[in-house]
Amino acid sequence: MTSKVVTRFAPSPTGFLHIGGARTALFNWLYAMGHGGRMLLRIEDTDRERSTQAAVDAILDGLSWLGIEWDGDPISQFARAERHREVAEHLLAEGKAYYCFATPEELTEMREKARAEGRPPRYDGRWRDRDPSEAPPGAKGVIRIKAPQDGETIVNDKVQGRIAFPNKDLDDFILLRSDGTPTYMHAVVVDDHDMGVTHIIRGDDHLTNAGRQTLIYNALGWDIPVMGHVPLIHGPDGAKLSKRHGALGAEAYRAMGYLPEALRNYLVRLGWAHGDDEIMSTEQMIEWFGFDGLGRAPARFDIAKLQALNGHYIRHADDDYLVTRMLDILPDVKGGEAMARDLDSERYHQLIAAMPGLKERAKTVLDLIDGAAFLFARAPLDLDEKAAALLDHETRELIGELIPILENLPQWDAESTEKAVRDYAESRELKLGKVAQPLRAALTGKTVSPPVFDVLAVLGRDESLERLTDQARAA
Repeated sequence: MTSKVVTRFAPSPTGFLHIGGARTALFNWLYAMGHGGRMLLRIEDTDRERSTQAAVDAILDGLSWLGIEWDGDPISQFARAERHREVAEHLLAEGKAYYCFATPEELTEMREKARAEGRPPRYDGRWRDRDPSEAPPGAKGVIRIKAPQDGETIVNDKVQGRIAFPNKDLDDFILLRSDGTPTYMHAVVVDDHDMGVTHIIRGDDHLTNAGRQTLIYNALGWDIPVMGHVPLIHGPDGAKLSKRHGALGAEAYRAMGYLPEALRNYLVRLGWAHGDDEIMSTEQMIEWFGFDGLGRAPARFDIAKLQALNGHYIRHADDDYLVTRMLDILPDVKGGEAMARDLDSERYHQLIAAMPGLKERAKTVLDLIDGAAFLFARAPLDLDEKAAALLDHETRELIGELIPILENLPQWDAESTEKAVRDYAESRELKLGKVAQPLRAALTGKTVSPPVFDVLAVLGRDESLERLTDQARAA
């Protein structure tokens, strides 16, 4: 194990922390943690028109919610523009870069000619060996790298293997624009070097960038970080992941009731495997994660699998923790603000008591909130359509007959109420469900809830009898 490993996550602040970016951050963080290293966070905010502080805040919030920690303060790429310019000018002074004064019209002509000849559009190097003094008066040139014109640039990728890029295809790309701002290609290399980045894990859409960035590293004589380019996430249909597949921001999954540890576990298995292990703790992920488990085939995002995994984590979560997660999103749920206002000490303890029954059938925190709504209801209850249909004259009479039996119970708990209801059902030669289902509807306003005898126990004697009496009177 070494303490020298430094990874980085470098999002552009033009939107939320999308699911692909979250996976990239997770992979880099796990690799750094597993090697006693550090993960740095760099905000690639050089696109000033599209970069927003709201997006930066959303990215930081999304990472924090997922439990992905970065070392030190986030670094602004835009704030380092002077350093990017300095390095470009150093290459210029060494003859490894040059000023180009090609006009937009000339560049368009080059592209059209290449297209007509069936070649990929490439800059033709017309200013490669010319002196800047030949430029028109007042012209502002760009700085281009003087790339090798023959041979290959090799990227030894930890996921994709050895990739050879013909240098003629990489061309003399721009390092510094005419306004003095750096291109993405140049800024990334300078930043990664200055930040001491040793390992880069990112999407394979950056693979061509890796070839060009290697040219810059070689020109500067800098060590090239170890790179691993992972296939992008696809939807269940094999197409590139989009919003219709679930390519949403981390905040959307939070709002939909997913637990951060479940999403972490799901994301780590998108493109990486450790044998047949599906469910793993964060400690195990840190211990096991490495390049050797990363595959070359695109992973497929399956919301049903995520939901099932989330259900597993909910069933095994601490009850107090689940209540905390409910409170996190209650303000954004319909009717949630009222529930949050009504969550006094008594309701809180009822919620904790109800949680074992609630979490058995829940797949999301939203399911928990929906299932717990009966605790916050007040008589007369609003009945949903199925509950209203179930509570007819006959079933309300059954409830009326049960009330005095329940009133006289010396002890009020799930076992006592269940025995009383079973005995009553047998005396009427009814199956238990014929009595229990109307009870559930009368107590919760729904036909689906935690076990009805748990509901009776959680609501307590007085609240339960008040609700039952209210429905019996409507017979």
